[in-house]
Amino acid sequence: MKAISLIMKTLFIALIALNVGCNSKTKPQPSDDKLTSYVNPLLGTATLWEPEDLGYERKIEERTWGAEVFPGSSVPNAMVQLSPVTQFRSGAGYQYEDSVIYGFSHTSKGHWNLLHVPMLPVTGTVTATDYRSSYSHDNETARPGYYQVFLNRYNINAELTSTLRCAFHKYTFQSDDEKALLVNVKRSNHNVRDWDIQRVDDYAFTGMQDGGGKIYYYATSNYPIDSIEYVKDDERNEVAVVHFANSKGSKSLELKIGFSFVSAENARINLEKEMLEKSFTQVQSEADSTWEELLSKITVEGGTEREKSLFYSCLYRSFLWPALRSDVNYEYTDERGQVVNNGFHKYTDPSFWDDYRNKLILMGMLSPDVTIDVLKSIIDKGEKTGGYMPTFFHGDHASVFVSGSYLRGIKDFDLNRAYELLLQNAFVPGRGGRPYLDEYMERGWIAEKDTVNVPTWDEYKGAVTKTVEYAYDDYAIALIAKELGDEENYEVLMERSDNYKKVFDPATGFWRGRIDDGSWIEDFDPYYPYYQYMYREANAWNALFFAPHDPEGMLELYPDHKAVEDKLDSLFSEPWRGYEVHNMTGFIGNYCHGNQPGHSIPYTYYFIDEQKKSQIILDSIMNHFYDMGAEKLAYAGMDDAGEMSAWYVFNAIGLYTYSPADPEYIVTVPLFDKVTFDLHGKPFTITRKGSGQKIADIVYGNQPLKGYFITHEQLQEGKELIITTE
Repeated sequence: MKAISLIMKTLFIALIALNVGCNSKTKPQPSDDKLTSYVNPLLGTATLWEPEDLGYERKIEERTWGAEVFPGSSVPNAMVQLSPVTQFRSGAGYQYEDSVIYGFSHTSKGHWNLLHVPMLPVTGTVTATDYRSSYSHDNETARPGYYQVFLNRYNINAELTSTLRCAFHKYTFQSDDEKALLVNVKRSNHNVRDWDIQRVDDYAFTGMQDGGGKIYYYATSNYPIDSIEYVKDDERNEVAVVHFANSKGSKSLELKIGFSFVSAENARINLEKEMLEKSFTQVQSEADSTWEELLSKITVEGGTEREKSLFYSCLYRSFLWPALRSDVNYEYTDERGQVVNNGFHKYTDPSFWDDYRNKLILMGMLSPDVTIDVLKSIIDKGEKTGGYMPTFFHGDHASVFVSGSYLRGIKDFDLNRAYELLLQNAFVPGRGGRPYLDEYMERGWIAEKDTVNVPTWDEYKGAVTKTVEYAYDDYAIALIAKELGDEENYEVLMERSDNYKKVFDPATGFWRGRIDDGSWIEDFDPYYPYYQYMYREANAWNALFFAPHDPEGMLELYPDHKAVEDKLDSLFSEPWRGYEVHNMTGFIGNYCHGNQPGHSIPYTYYFIDEQKKSQIILDSIMNHFYDMGAEKLAYAGMDDAGEMSAWYVFNAIGLYTYSPADPEYIVTVPLFDKVTFDLHGKPFTITRKGSGQKIADIVYGNQPLKGYFITHEQLQEGKELIITTE
């Protein structure tokens, strides 16, 4: 025990020293008083390569996962994400270390999907395989709602901007070059099953691409269309090239393109309503203003320029997903393939396993209208796909989203309909619901296969992770049951919310897999990481202390608070054993910030009266894991639709959604001297006094706060939260 304490003391001293800061070489320099000038959309596009950043020596040729984000143009939660493609089948399609661009695609999430309808301006003769262009970061610019790059091969300056459903391409060619556009009809991050492109008139063409959703487009040009040529190398490689007549000269080629997941006619209507009569400068300015309005809902004072840049870049990154899927007339294609209009805007599913932890709550705080439509969207989808609420990876974390949103006052959706779907997820085994629900219901835990020497990347049940997360989902649904007066299901679900305890092994102090007969898996190494054996994308260390609804009960599994402290100290001091895993990077000891499972662990110190230790870890995470690598453009791991970014946003302002199902926040030490947060039109402020990491006092509205949690209802009063540190 003395050895662990000495190690931890040394570690915390080192972390305090490191918290002094490291400057980002590539942060944008604010040129005016706009908050958008702090945002760097290139942040997160780089990959980690060096051992000191990765936490291990690289041996596998395949690159480690980056944040997998795109640098191109989008407005908040839009249908269109207009961004360069440097690699297909690679995250969001753009990797900072790449040196060529294949085109500019129109949809992106940050996972290995989408990238619809890539287009590239070209000159001369092209083939279906030889068209990519080199580029340099010296001739590349990215800011909210705008992207620019110079294509060396074709001597073309490309500029991009966008609206919710439309893309604006502006290409400046050499004056002697004839202008053409390559439409990569058969490429995206999906297998393209069908495609179409055809001329409408002298200045318009239209088409569709069916792969990862059937998307339609309607494009207009400021140059007349001479012809559309189909270039084919073989059955797999085929492109369309749009040639423009009388196109020599200095005037830029401008393309305005509307998109729709319903029809080409709706794509045309979207274009007419959002962009057709506007100039490039006007569209770009409106995109900037849209982002400025959103970002200005949280203003900060104090802090360094680097911290402000990281903060607003992360806030920006938190609002790119879910993505809009309905048109200006509210029509959308539902899960049955029918075109419907239900009076709300349809959105894609959230990335539930990731962003239920924080991002979806942040979205509800700053964009309640979007949040309401996302809730209506998942209800609509659930009712049309077997009666289950949509799931993602493990649990039905839509339960946390529904509960956390409703209890925070977002109520303009049908809670009863949502509840019926969530009850089916919780009680009815079947395709579309919780995997292995039958055995979870029968005994309160899920068994794992009894085997040995499991390769890191093998897929099994992820039984430990599923068990503890199902228990939390049960708790979230119980909160809804209580709201609706369903006492019977409330009691059952609250009892099931204790199931996380059934996979806790007191002999080792870890949550551990069990086989069918109830005994513990013998081949157990808490340092070994798995993709989905016992744990999902974690090792046993990063699966510790997950019971956000019951921290006191969780701690009672240990002999005393000293045992908990020793376990936490060991987590943050025991070195990573050198395992090379693509989706686990960014380590403090064995804690991995580069993946979501452990993101709530640092706050456990609060519950054993060691808050300062928690803050030292939080500060170190914020200081080191969001602008890593040689270019200071890498995250510690995947952003996962904004979860990693939202984690930073909350902690930077001194609040965190420790239990997102509950309408409350744990108070931390903010990075900034003062934060003003516009919560649905009624701002509250957070003021930091002192420069220490130990919280000495918390006062809200001149009243001392009892404990470390503040409720959403209190924040809605619009008062001042003062956090005094020493």
